[in-house]
Amino acid sequence: MKKKIRIGVMGFGRIGRNLFRLGYKNPLFDFVAISDLGEPEAMHYLLMRDSVYGTMTEDVILDGNYLKVRHQNTRLLEGGKPGSIPWDAFDVDFVLDATGKYHHRADLQAHIDEGAKRVIVAVPPVEPVDRIVIAGINDHLIRAHDKIISVTSSTTQVLALMVKMLDEKYGVERAMMTSIHAYTSDQPLADAVRSDLRRSRSAVENIIPNENESPRLVSELMPKFKGKLAGMALNVPVPDGSCVDLSTELKNMPSVKELNAAIKFYANGSLKGIVGYTDDPIVSSDVLGTIETMIFDGKATMITQDKLLKTLCWYDNGWSFSKRILELIEAYSKLEVK
Repeated sequence: MKKKIRIGVMGFGRIGRNLFRLGYKNPLFDFVAISDLGEPEAMHYLLMRDSVYGTMTEDVILDGNYLKVRHQNTRLLEGGKPGSIPWDAFDVDFVLDATGKYHHRADLQAHIDEGAKRVIVAVPPVEPVDRIVIAGINDHLIRAHDKIISVTSSTTQVLALMVKMLDEKYGVERAMMTSIHAYTSDQPLADAVRSDLRRSRSAVENIIPNENESPRLVSELMPKFKGKLAGMALNVPVPDGSCVDLSTELKNMPSVKELNAAIKFYANGSLKGIVGYTDDPIVSSDVLGTIETMIFDGKATMITQDKLLKTLCWYDNGWSFSKRILELIEAYSKLEVK
């Protein structure tokens, strides 16, 4: 019988709860501890009843400070800052930092200092870490000595996959991205004072322009695109379901039919399970709960004057992102037994 992978989670927001929902049935995963600033009753309630994904079909019991379901007996801890939890007391193999707050290596190192064997952070780092991993791009390069790992962001993953496919087939000259993104938990429902003036406006009443780091991150991870990518985001009044609108100049411009066929080939081949493809007239709610990193929208492909390509890729900005994290945990665990 395979050794269980002992997991600690810091931050039980949308990503943290998705990780638990996706992983609790897997007999390899043992969620030993979850740390958050919330009360156990609130953590249990929000796990069981989600406004986007609905009520869990299997009952999770709150027994004091423990969540109990199937083989999981998960301790709930109060603490929301790296270094505040003695992970060695729980013999944790992986800590998933899903707080969204800690981008600096020194903060993430605090998890290691408290006994975690590895840390996976669900945000892009602002300084070098041991490995930045995107499934379908460089996940084959992971090594056993990696200790602090970032999975970037859901938008970054989509952009990286699109430029990879387009460049391999046709050569990317330059590209401009607009991420049309669901509102996030740090945005106010009503206008409220914030240092970022645009993000001080109501998330449910406005389309809000926002900066996006995905082009920079992709260029750092894939240096051949340095100086070729730029972009921004628009936060829109939907709770989940986003898309990347990408305008690209290519060295060799295909027809719409050829381009769609090329992406479909990836979706059915080397990137199956990571890239999806559809010719259906889908909208944002249709991708909720999908496990692929992105769903390419064949109906949206446009080319103007044989010079400029426009593509649209949909993604669930929480669910598939969490799925990739759990897959990465399994991949690193396999390195340990080699």
